[in-house]
Amino acid sequence: MPEDIVSYRELFLAGRPMMDMRAPVEFANGAFPGAVNLPLMTDSEREQVGLRYKQQGQEAAIVLGHQLVSGQAKAARIQAWADFARANPDGCLYCFRGGLRSRIAQQWLKEEAGIDYPRVAGGYKAMRGFLIDTVEQAVVECDFVVVGGMTGAGKTDVVLQLRNGVDLEGHANHRGSSFGKRATGQPSGIDFENRLAVDMLNKRAQGIEQFVLEDESRLIGRCALPLPLYQGMQAFPLVWLEEELNGRIERILRDYVIALAAEYAAMHGAAGQALFEEHLQQALSRLLKRLGGERHQRISAILTAALAEQARSGEVALHRDWIGILLREYYDPIYRYQRDSKSERIEFAGDQTAVLAYLGARVRRG
Repeated sequence: MPEDIVSYRELFLAGRPMMDMRAPVEFANGAFPGAVNLPLMTDSEREQVGLRYKQQGQEAAIVLGHQLVSGQAKAARIQAWADFARANPDGCLYCFRGGLRSRIAQQWLKEEAGIDYPRVAGGYKAMRGFLIDTVEQAVVECDFVVVGGMTGAGKTDVVLQLRNGVDLEGHANHRGSSFGKRATGQPSGIDFENRLAVDMLNKRAQGIEQFVLEDESRLIGRCALPLPLYQGMQAFPLVWLEEELNGRIERILRDYVIALAAEYAAMHGAAGQALFEEHLQQALSRLLKRLGGERHQRISAILTAALAEQARSGEVALHRDWIGILLREYYDPIYRYQRDSKSERIEFAGDQTAVLAYLGARVRRG
C-alpha cells in the first residue's frame, strides 16, 4: 500500500483530487473544495452499522458492514472508485478519521482493481482541524484591512480587483444583505469555512501576508464567519469607499435585478421570472418591521409595478425608484451611523479609483 498522506498543507496547495468515503449525509454537512463523494456505505447502511456497533461492538458491526456491502453493490462501488482513481492518478481517498472505511476501500481497490491509492492520515477530521487552524493563524500573523461603504458602493468590486482580496461573499455565494440570496443557493457553513481557509492558504503560499476584506456582519446569509476572523474585523483598519447615490442605484440594479433575474432564468428556465419576483418580494417583507407598515407598503407597490413591467417588456428602469427609496430612507441612515461609530478606525476614504490606489500602495508599504 502507498504511504499515507500526512501533509495537509501540501495536499490543499496542490489541489489534489479527493475521494470522500463518508456517507452522503456526512458529505452534505461539510466537505472540501473539489472532493467527490463516493461512499463506502449509504446513509441507511451506515445507520445500521452504527446501531450494531453500539449494541454488539466493533466486530459485529464489521460483519454487518460486509454483509450490507457485498455482491453487485460492492462491485459497483469498487468500479466507481477505480474510475475515479484512473481519472485522477494524483488523487487520494479519506474517511472521517482515516480509519476503517478508508482502509477497506483502499484494500478493495488493490485487491479487485489492482490500484494502489493513497489515503489521508487522520481523514476528514484532521484536515478540517488543519483548515480551522489556518484561518486562526492568519488572523494572528497577517495584516488585514476592511473595506466599508454605503450599500451599493462597490465594495465587492474593489475586493475582486485585488490580488490580496478575499471575497467572503463569493465563498458564501450570497451578497450579504436581505436581498443577497443567489439563485444557485449557499454552501453549508462548513463548506464556506473550508473554501475560505483554502483561499487564505493559497494566498499565503504565494507570499501574500496582507488581506483585504469587505465589511460584513457575522452572518453572510446562513454562512457564519469564523469567530476569530469576525472578532478581528471589529478592530482591523477600515478604508471607506465613497460613491454617489446614482452610482449605487445603478450598481444595485445591475447586481440585484438584471444579473439576478438572468441567474434565475438560467437555473429555472420559464419558472425563473416568478421565482426571481418571489425572492425580491420576500426580501422586502423581511424588512417590514424595520421599515414600518406605510413605508413598506409604498415600496412594495413600486417594486410590484417594476416587476410587472420587467416581465412584460424586459424594461428595468422602474426598479430604480424603489431602490432609491430603500437606500435613502433605510440603508443610508444605518451606514452613516456605522461610519460614525467606526470613525477612529478609518485610515482612508475615497472613490473606487482612489481606494484601489491606496490599497495597492498599502501592500507595497507592508
